[in-house]
Amino acid sequence: MPELPEVETVKRTLLELVEGKEIVEVQIGWPKIIKRPDDVEHFKMLVRGQRMETIKRKGKFLIFHLSDYTLVSHLRMEGKYSLVTTNEPDKHTHVRFLFTDGTTLEYQDVRKFGTMHLFDKGDELIHAPLNKLGPEPILPDFTAEYLLGKIKTTSRSIKAVLLDQSITAGLGNIYVDEALFRARIHPGKIASQLDAEEAARIVIHAKETLEDAIRAGGSSIRSYLNGNGDMGYFQQQLFVYGRKGAPCKVCSAPIEKNVTAGRGTHFCSHCQR
Repeated sequence: MPELPEVETVKRTLLELVEGKEIVEVQIGWPKIIKRPDDVEHFKMLVRGQRMETIKRKGKFLIFHLSDYTLVSHLRMEGKYSLVTTNEPDKHTHVRFLFTDGTTLEYQDVRKFGTMHLFDKGDELIHAPLNKLGPEPILPDFTAEYLLGKIKTTSRSIKAVLLDQSITAGLGNIYVDEALFRARIHPGKIASQLDAEEAARIVIHAKETLEDAIRAGGSSIRSYLNGNGDMGYFQQQLFVYGRKGAPCKVCSAPIEKNVTAGRGTHFCSHCQR
């Protein structure tokens, strides 16, 4: 699933491609992607004639600000957007926004897990899914004090806590593993056992990991591409994720993998005791 750095990269590239364009028609091949309103024809009617004013992001969600409405889009496992000039969509293209200039913004999704919610402007922040999100790790309100307050009574592992989007929005499996390695914290450690210094390390390295990944355009693990169809390059900087059996870049011990919080988890048992 694309995480915060990948979605941020998609946002930036898409904004360059579609800002200011007017939607003349919407074509929907897989109605289940449209979650709000529940009437697909009503969705089409509302979006028709709208202009793409800007694109923002919260956590792993893309937020398209139109003239009168806000479209909240989640890519889920393998969703992707691309701007095309052809009228021949492939079998994995499920939503198409046709613009007055002859170009089309296509949403492709092999697994069909992606979602789109349409709101009146401003209402997107008071309704699901955005109202359930915690602060992003890269923003000032994600602090050691905030994290300690969230974990003081939990029996969950620190990895499970960091994957919980209601606690902090945007981290997924790749970047949790990477941030915990940089912080020298074992992913299976019970979160309530962390002290203030350990919590501070997690906050610092979560921010650094995500910022480094954004600068590299994200990690092209699986099928991720940005809005221009380009790959990210942060996977070349990964310390643990996807490196089971390879030597640790810090101590040369083999990287291990287990299942923590229901997810495949990579770590160094020497650096992360």
